[in-house]
Amino acid sequence: MLQLDHLTHAQGDFRLTADWSANPGDRIAVIGPSGAGKSTLLAVIAGFLAPTGGAVRWKGHDLGPVAPGQRPVTILFQDQNLFPHLTVAQNLGLGLRPDLRLSPAEQARVEEALARVGLAGLGQRKPAQLSGGQAGRAALARALLRARPVLLLDEPFAALGPALRAEMLALVREVADQTGALVLMVTHDPEDARALGGETVFVGDGRANPPVETGTLLANPPQALQDYLGRK
Repeated sequence: MLQLDHLTHAQGDFRLTADWSANPGDRIAVIGPSGAGKSTLLAVIAGFLAPTGGAVRWKGHDLGPVAPGQRPVTILFQDQNLFPHLTVAQNLGLGLRPDLRLSPAEQARVEEALARVGLAGLGQRKPAQLSGGQAGRAALARALLRARPVLLLDEPFAALGPALRAEMLALVREVADQTGALVLMVTHDPEDARALGGETVFVGDGRANPPVETGTLLANPPQALQDYLGRK
């Protein structure tokens, strides 16, 4: 279980609080206005930002002393986290061994992951030779190889068109089902939240509210969410 235990992150005039938990296998969209703290929430969970109060816990253990790379977390950003000087296969290999000294069995796992996301035969390309959708697939393939129990997505498909974004969201669901990961996905689009399935966290007024079933939340949103969605 991931627990945000009276969590606070404050910097200058900005303050974000959260006090809730989520279980392996949960799919949670994170929605709210720009600047509300959606990306900050993921960065604190991932360990890139430190709490100023409370704690992030995994299975009851405080992750505060744990370095980002050692946390049970994979995070995807808008740029897909792909290193431009490495091939696609090497980028995936980092998910298994940071030194890229892969055994034949590990190399086979990389090829299997590429095939799993529809990129068979493209392992020797550089990221610049991929389309936006292919880059997203490569990033998800690396998440599949890492198989960490928490998958954080910070609008990695925001630059894609609606059809391709829907395709990538379906792939996220497949990866989550295969790995059993808890998924937290930042999005500005309520339809992406619906497509992810599961629950939604609304971030606003300095608070990341507890997850609520997405359909229920969007059918009867609180006033702050109505204002964000532009509803009267």
